[in-house]
Amino acid sequence: MVQRQSTRRSVLKTGIGAAAGTTLLAGCTGQIDEVTGSTPGNNALRIATDSDPGSPLNIYVSSHSKFDWMKDLVYDRLLAPSPYVDEPMPGLAKETNQVDDTTWTATIRSDASWHDGEPFTADDVVFTYRYLRDGPPTRYAHHVSEAPHIETIEAVDEETVRFKCAYPCPTLADITFADLPIIPKHVWDDVEDPSKYAGLPVGTGPYELVEYESGSHLRFEANESYFMGEPLVNEVVIPIIQDHSALFTALQSGDIDTASVGLPPSTVNKFEQNDAFDLVPATTLSLVEIRINYERAPFDKHDFRWALSRGIDKKSIVDVVMLGKAVPGSEGYPHPKSPWTAQDIGQPYKPEEARATLDELGFRDRDGDGVRETPGGEELSFTLKVPSNQSSYIRAAELVAEDLTAIGLETTAKTLDPGAIGDLFSSRNFDMYISSITPHGVADPDQFVMSHRSGYLWDKEIEYPAWDSLFEDWKQTATVAERKEVLFEMQRLFNDQPTSLPLWYPEPRFAYRPEAHDKWAESPGFGIHHKWSLLPQSVRGASVTDSFE
Repeated sequence: MVQRQSTRRSVLKTGIGAAAGTTLLAGCTGQIDEVTGSTPGNNALRIATDSDPGSPLNIYVSSHSKFDWMKDLVYDRLLAPSPYVDEPMPGLAKETNQVDDTTWTATIRSDASWHDGEPFTADDVVFTYRYLRDGPPTRYAHHVSEAPHIETIEAVDEETVRFKCAYPCPTLADITFADLPIIPKHVWDDVEDPSKYAGLPVGTGPYELVEYESGSHLRFEANESYFMGEPLVNEVVIPIIQDHSALFTALQSGDIDTASVGLPPSTVNKFEQNDAFDLVPATTLSLVEIRINYERAPFDKHDFRWALSRGIDKKSIVDVVMLGKAVPGSEGYPHPKSPWTAQDIGQPYKPEEARATLDELGFRDRDGDGVRETPGGEELSFTLKVPSNQSSYIRAAELVAEDLTAIGLETTAKTLDPGAIGDLFSSRNFDMYISSITPHGVADPDQFVMSHRSGYLWDKEIEYPAWDSLFEDWKQTATVAERKEVLFEMQRLFNDQPTSLPLWYPEPRFAYRPEAHDKWAESPGFGIHHKWSLLPQSVRGASVTDSFE
């Protein structure tokens, strides 16, 4: 298969979003350097990933939050580093101020410029927020169009932007300002269809993406005039190695310096015994979950979903599948370590109570074969679908099937091609399936609300009076404390009637070669792979919670 690549001298002519090509397998030392053109003399750092962004980081195509750490190398936000910290620090905004319940202002810094030399201005902020609000749907849009809805976005003067919300927005700075990347008006103003834009990105960030080759790699060069300080590494190469066995073989053999994927539990000891590596734990604020088709009977019954959630022994699954190197999902949804999560929620293992609830619903084993039937005599037999390329998910699915069968719900695990798993959300052709969710889904409180309107955790077109009432209350809260109070009520309701069952919260350990780079730091939600690990310690501030130097 012929690989096409984007560079500053040429861009993709065939559009964006095509399937990734042949995976680069780093089987011999030096291969990655030869492919990317990087050289050890240029202080290149090789950070492998297992996912192809599908574009040269077009925020509409590569919108999934698992690519945020790459996009953050190129783009900046008004506040940093993310909505996953208690108090974001200044980014492209020097300061933000709440004028009243529905109005905020952001004072824009004057010392930032775009990679092409154009100055960064307040007009770029106004353009970005309007573009994301009024344009095609993207993962960022709800932060300006619905949860919350910003009605007016305008430049008051050369350094001040004013935002007027349709209803009180006390967390606009903490969440929206800390999440949306700012894009250049002079580049995007003429883009008619953002999903087809194939140019390399122009940002204000510490790195410029100079090359993208589908299925192979991305290559970044340092922005020496970055307003927060010159990056510590001159060049970053991100090889795309989708096969995990090949990825960790490349790490072991020295073809890459680190990987944005946590070590499989079975490999930790091997890397610990290798003096060429340092291993560090880091919080990624993600979870592995069972998604439930709440549109299909009997999963449409709130109490039935409660019984499902209490019928799964998550600790046993973690002990068997993850060798104890994760936290069982019994603490519920969203992620328990998010600053926006209530501390009194959970989905504990209570199989006897699950059985009793199923009995109360009329789902009983009337013929003594071990499988419950509906009042009409139909056996409760379900399929749990799981991606065929995830061995840990497959084993977990088998154990979940055993647990559910033990409470009378005959469940069979079935593997599907990863692409077919990805189609299930839109096709709705499933009872349950195993997937994962990133920090944007389980640590961003506005996304938690939006997930109940977008079809993930619920669909706003389906009647749900208890939730709808809380949503109206949420919109009227005028302080962060008040908003948290209603948010926590939403979370309690969700965990009593869940449509997502967390199996475990990963606690990955990352391996890196300190010889290549030894200034890594943890940023909540991103682990150690993010731009702050590549910037001077003096500018990191509240963006990191731990440093490994």
